[in-house]
Amino acid sequence: MFIWNKGDLNPEQEAAILEPGSVFLIACPGSGKTRTLTYKIAHELSKLKSDAEFIVAITYTHRAADEIHERIESLGVDTSQLWIGTIHSFCLEWILKPYGIYHDALDRGFRIIDRYEREKVLKNLCQPYQNPKINIWDCNFYFTESGGLISCPQKRKHAGLQEILKKYLAYLRKNRQIDFELILYYSYQLIIAHPSISTILGQLFAFIMVDEYQDTKQIQYSIIASILKAGRGTKTFIVGDPNQAIYESLGGYPIAFNEFQSMANIELKKLELSKNYRSSERIIKYFRNFNVYNTRIEPASNEKSYRSLISFNDSVTKDGLEAELIRLIRFNVETIGIAPHEICILAPQWIHLASMTRRLTSSMPEYTFNGPGMVPFAYDQDNFWYKLSRIALTQASPGMYVRRLRWAGEILHDLEEIGASVSLCTRESLLKECNTITVNETNGLSYLRVFFDLLFSRLSIDFSAFTPLREHYMAFFESSEARIERLKKEGTKMIENIDSFKKVFQSRTGITISTIHGIKGSEFDVVIAYALLENILPNRNDLDGQTSAEKLLYVIASRARKNLHLLSERGRIDKYSKTEYRATKKLIECKFLYDNIPYNQKLFIASKKTF
Repeated sequence: MFIWNKGDLNPEQEAAILEPGSVFLIACPGSGKTRTLTYKIAHELSKLKSDAEFIVAITYTHRAADEIHERIESLGVDTSQLWIGTIHSFCLEWILKPYGIYHDALDRGFRIIDRYEREKVLKNLCQPYQNPKINIWDCNFYFTESGGLISCPQKRKHAGLQEILKKYLAYLRKNRQIDFELILYYSYQLIIAHPSISTILGQLFAFIMVDEYQDTKQIQYSIIASILKAGRGTKTFIVGDPNQAIYESLGGYPIAFNEFQSMANIELKKLELSKNYRSSERIIKYFRNFNVYNTRIEPASNEKSYRSLISFNDSVTKDGLEAELIRLIRFNVETIGIAPHEICILAPQWIHLASMTRRLTSSMPEYTFNGPGMVPFAYDQDNFWYKLSRIALTQASPGMYVRRLRWAGEILHDLEEIGASVSLCTRESLLKECNTITVNETNGLSYLRVFFDLLFSRLSIDFSAFTPLREHYMAFFESSEARIERLKKEGTKMIENIDSFKKVFQSRTGITISTIHGIKGSEFDVVIAYALLENILPNRNDLDGQTSAEKLLYVIASRARKNLHLLSERGRIDKYSKTEYRATKKLIECKFLYDNIPYNQKLFIASKKTF
């Protein structure tokens, strides 16, 4: 039985972990949600009575899955009966691969289309539609139980989008391809058409854990609920924060306690984590202003009394934005003493970030920035060669051993599935082979090509003889080449160098630059957010814009431990109305005694005693 030390958990966390039944857990920011989920999984793994039972943990990102997996292993708990990953990975592994032959769109085999291929197909389909003009980012859609829904809120584009998406889905079916949304839809259809699938899975799973439930789609709830309903005593542990539900435009749905209880036909116990161990009391006081759902948040950090600086600037101009960001960075690093890797710069959309990342990199060469325009290939977790690149581009070290060993296991699993002869190869031996390969290429893509060739030569496998490997290979390198060329044209230097490739999987060392959606689950000493403008935040197309604005501001502010700087720059022109964007209404309406960040750092140092 897994036992933790006294003081490892607070009473709320212990109550959630020790609850024998199913739990619906609402966790405020910084409440130790990941820690609680980790200990819950470890606890339930140690209680399994049969080798045929599994604990399933569904996370929102692969990064979160890796983190939780490694934390459990560090606790000394055997993870051989744990499956952890995203809902798409879950559906692929447990539903589509074993039962896809029972669906007429999958019975002849299928391949997951990557983002590059998807964009290429949709770009071609969009070209004839010029009035109104339809772009690939208008083409987002998601499935419900009854069919597909277009995400684009511009109704005048819907007729054209319906035609485009009909052609897109027909193209996928003809080529035996599926995308991320079809993974969910086909899984749901199989579950409904063949109830025995749910019964079988329900017998295998002792617990189904769901992280970040507020970003889960309705169709995902239906899949999980079907398994819970059919299971013989299968329990669930659902955790999240409805105040951070910022994916509703893409189908995310913060389901209510009673609704899910009824859907799954199980008894649920509603619990909460209310103690925030991340932020200062002043930061918490600030983001409470944007609390849509009335959840409890109590400051519990060791530095809760830290005199946080919270500023709001709506007078800086677009032309002066770069200088202001530089000033705020230097102030926090050089005056306050914040480490650069503990600073994050946010904006609502990638379009606001890409050029700024390059400009800051050029203006502040003594600092490292991690952001858009800095990654030479896409994060495609379903592509075999992306998976192998993780091993090829990371250094063999004690701190990386467990992670790289797990990656090696994934490689062997994929090779076994396609029929490659790897029966004599273990995770350890594969990793040893990878570690002994030396490649002298300085070009990143050339480096990977040589590495892959050498490894498969040593394994005595001709990967070109296997259609999935061949298709994944072409997709990985074609999309990477296109991405690199685009970034080079935009002015990103040295992007094709091997050092840029290796940085992809390194721990963060510099200033992080990200969208608001991309930073969920992370925390920093300092958060600097800009482009906080009405019709950008919230987006003009948000059906409930002001509620959406509150949730986004809540997420922004709750990432910060110590200092928070908010910018609504002037001078950006709305291309639709031809008028200047104004500061986000919810920011203007928030009555808070903001701090003025002094331009004279010496004066600030002299007055530090008052803080």
